[in-house]
Amino acid sequence: MNYYPHIAKVFAQQTAALNRTKSRIEANVNEAVEILKACKGKIIVAGIGKSGIIGHKISATLTSTGSPSVFLNANEALHGDMGVLDRGDVVLMISKSGTTAELIRMLPKIKSLDIQTIGVFGNVQTQLASQLNLVLDASVEEEGSPFNLAPMSSTTVALVIGDALAAALMQAKGLTEKDFAANHPAGQLGKNLLLKARDCMHSGESLPVAYPQESIKSVIITLTKKNLGGLCVVNESGGLEGFVTDGDIRKYLSANDDLQTSVSQIMTRNPISIQPEMTLGQVLAILENPNRQIYVAPVVNPENQKAIGIIRMHDILGAG
Repeated sequence: MNYYPHIAKVFAQQTAALNRTKSRIEANVNEAVEILKACKGKIIVAGIGKSGIIGHKISATLTSTGSPSVFLNANEALHGDMGVLDRGDVVLMISKSGTTAELIRMLPKIKSLDIQTIGVFGNVQTQLASQLNLVLDASVEEEGSPFNLAPMSSTTVALVIGDALAAALMQAKGLTEKDFAANHPAGQLGKNLLLKARDCMHSGESLPVAYPQESIKSVIITLTKKNLGGLCVVNESGGLEGFVTDGDIRKYLSANDDLQTSVSQIMTRNPISIQPEMTLGQVLAILENPNRQIYVAPVVNPENQKAIGIIRMHDILGAG
């Protein structure tokens, strides 16, 4: 049986739903961003069921992008968790039906604290919707599932609205790469922004070096001892003359037996090099350049072109 036509239909329906939603929220989405931007406390994302799962993700995205947020399960809220609400918060409700009973029962507490409310509802013509400060239309014509029952397009639309609000808030608040990195110190994204080549390079006694006149045999010994996959060929002043990798050695030995040949004969002159103040993200972009991917590179002082270290792909992906 060929399932692809139905799979393609789901993609088409969800894409269409997103395009319709983009137009429907244009009139009041700016106001929603302003309400969230003015929040003095937390952005409380509330929902239940599938909408709750989407709410979890939206809340996590808001927090990681500079807008403190917590997710509040609407059912648990009625059994004590509404204690998390405080003046200055904003409540963002997620509901496909726009009639979720648990959300309705949260309103008295919310209103007693003068908390601003925003709804992301699949039905904006409901009693609950009429009691909120602002509602974004997340309605869909088709879910994409057989019998049009299981939430699919509706959850996608709600999720993208949440992502769009988070992105707009980043811009509104002037969030910088450093701010973002500060919220992700243990992740690769944070490492790429916070750490620099000098923090992860191999230098000093760990740095494998050789002079141009040294033999390939001598270089093999040094490469084996340091075991970093590359070696800096330097002049008497420590300036970088070339670079040799394990691959260069293997390539040479596959066609030659003379180990007394000088390393200058096989080294790469004017190799791609890294500056010590480059972020790991910048280094990674250089190493992963699709036109010339490399695993290991020399780190050079830009002021005097002296070789001061070696950095490998493994050092970046394993940093932190």
